Amino acid sequence: MRFDTPATTNPIDRMTVVGKPVDRVDGPLKVSGLAPYAYERHDVVPGQAYGFIVGAAIARGRIRSMDLAEAKRAPGVVAIVTHENAGKLGKPKAITATLLGGPEIEHFDQAIAIVVAESFEQARAAAKLIRVDYARADGQYDLRAALPTAKPVSDGSGEGSASPARVEIGDFDGAFARAPVKVEAEYSTPDESHAMMEPHASIAAWTGDELTLWTSNQMINWAVRDLSQALLIPKDKIRVLSPYIGGGFGSKLWIRSDTVMAAVAARVAKRPVKVALTRQQVFNNTTHRPATVQRLRLGAERDGRITAISHESSSGDLPGGGPETATSQTRLLYAGANRLVEMKLATLHLPEGNAMRAPGEAPGMMALEVAMDELAEKLGMDPVELRIVNDTQVDPEHPERRFSQRNLIACLRTGADRFGWSKRNAKPAQVRDGRWLVGMGVASAFRNNLTMKSAARVAVDRTGAVTVSTDMTDIGTGSYTVIAQTAAEMLGVPVDKVVVRLGDSSFPVSSGSGGQWGGNSATAGVYAACAKLREAVAAKLGFNSADVEFVGGQVRSGNRSVPLAEAAGDAGITAEDFLDYGDLGKTYQQSTFGAHFVEAGVDALTGEVRIRRMLAVCAAGRILNPKTARSQVIGAMTMGVGAALMEEAVVDTRFGCFINHDLAEYHVPVHADIPHQDVIFLDEADDKSSPMKAKGVGELGMCGVGGAVANAVYNACGVRVRDYPLTLDKIIAGLPPLSSKVA
Repeated sequence: MRFDTPATTNPIDRMTVVGKPVDRVDGPLKVSGLAPYAYERHDVVPGQAYGFIVGAAIARGRIRSMDLAEAKRAPGVVAIVTHENAGKLGKPKAITATLLGGPEIEHFDQAIAIVVAESFEQARAAAKLIRVDYARADGQYDLRAALPTAKPVSDGSGEGSASPARVEIGDFDGAFARAPVKVEAEYSTPDESHAMMEPHASIAAWTGDELTLWTSNQMINWAVRDLSQALLIPKDKIRVLSPYIGGGFGSKLWIRSDTVMAAVAARVAKRPVKVALTRQQVFNNTTHRPATVQRLRLGAERDGRITAISHESSSGDLPGGGPETATSQTRLLYAGANRLVEMKLATLHLPEGNAMRAPGEAPGMMALEVAMDELAEKLGMDPVELRIVNDTQVDPEHPERRFSQRNLIACLRTGADRFGWSKRNAKPAQVRDGRWLVGMGVASAFRNNLTMKSAARVAVDRTGAVTVSTDMTDIGTGSYTVIAQTAAEMLGVPVDKVVVRLGDSSFPVSSGSGGQWGGNSATAGVYAACAKLREAVAAKLGFNSADVEFVGGQVRSGNRSVPLAEAAGDAGITAEDFLDYGDLGKTYQQSTFGAHFVEAGVDALTGEVRIRRMLAVCAAGRILNPKTARSQVIGAMTMGVGAALMEEAVVDTRFGCFINHDLAEYHVPVHADIPHQDVIFLDEADDKSSPMKAKGVGELGMCGVGGAVANAVYNACGVRVRDYPLTLDKIIAGLPPLSSKVA
């Protein structure tokens, strides 16, 4: 099925199942511990040995020699694999760093060996006995020091955000010089780790020349492609299974060293091998969100209308890598006739930088939305009204191109009313609650709507049960549930009559999970397969497919009604189809919008920041399941708080590594940090997005949160911090004098 004209009325519009807060169909398995995650698949193949990866102890250079003798003699050791005996390997085109290093070393903790043993403890102990002699080479590990060498670069995040190296519209320099009100400031965001609950893990087993890999991966088809390129074997010799994933946030979009090391170890050991990265290895062996240094310049008339807007961002990555696309939202979010956007990339020899939830927009809006707040203050204008004044219904760079839907103003107005924004004191450091200085902040939310070709197979059997098979993944987002709802709606059966099978490369290729495209795209593929199944059932019954209805387990046309189970018969009926997209995404700018409101408290004595309450208002097309969607948004809001207040992968610029490489020292929010969150979804359906009329929401919920937190902190205490995270050491020196009211 091809989607190249706006959607008309279809069975999804009945909204008898879709759009309802259905409980997660996979929930009972997860809360009872019965959902099988990658490393726990003890039963899938007998004779599993354990692998432990050895990482490079230098960030750049080469291996002179490796002494494996003592490790080989250690109890339980089955095999040790290095670049010398792994066989010929390739480097997948989508991956920057080689997944098995040696003799050249590209980054700290790059995998250089794997020890295979009868138990995990034996493999780990033996790994510590390997002696490696390195020739260390100099490297660049400091982004600020590398800024003079950064070059303009055009690239995409791989997960949705993209921007040319430089975009100039009109005369920015002239307009900025003439603007009566200006803001010019530099902002920085640090390196961040995905810090998902489940580390990267794989079990590899060979049957002859065919590989089966049980792993934790967001994009099954990409994993097959990348494994084919890494192992230099045909794609049809690889099967990848990943039915349950304990979070990814972009770190599992592409394969990492656990997959390749498990595969080569299993080939050398001649038995199945299971591998899980340690938490420390997740930080330095895989990928991270790169740090940025951003310069914002805004010029406006005294009525608040922006006449000049510039956003320049620099980040770093390994040779051959790409930038953090932090300028992407600035090209579309606000009006302004004169525009300049530039993106630069410096070479750094840190571990690979790559996509992390809302790549580009998440750190980019942490700068842009604070600059907007600073502009509002200079204008003496309400920050909500400033954003409303600069709304646009067309692409600012291509005014002939309208947004398919854009309800940013409604998000801002609804949020301001619900949050009690009118009670905000515009003058900072004026509101106290005991020892706490209290303030409010706001930020717009923006993330592009991305759609991907997606396929599915749908079958109905003689009992009327429906089975959906697609290689789509569920990374905690609710894919199992919204897919079940889609099939139930299309075929007129209860959700409990639908079985959903995901995460297997033998199933039809789906969109996969990433870039907030998964829910909309995967359900659209299921919609297409169900539409074909409906046609097959109608044809078998001699019904007119144009007026056939599937309701209450019955197939109806005119005055005739046949049970779906009877229509399926003993043989059952199966249909497979995909949904592909035409040019609607080019004709219309498709984006999602929202508004974030935050109330924060700052301890007047210590500078400690506490979030008091949060609100997100989202305009993201039809919400397929408000319960799972809300879960996505509050999780994204929580990540936004982490990025604003605490998350920073600290670089040891002497040795080129992240030194706080565990969850004891890399701080993320806990329950006590997030006391109250509220989410509002505006009622909308975007007929230019897909037949589902939905959009993505899982990353929109993070975009803008950091800026709203920073703005709330400033309103609370009057200290403007432009270098994230907003830790108390950056706040305490600027706090207002203590008063007798502070206990």
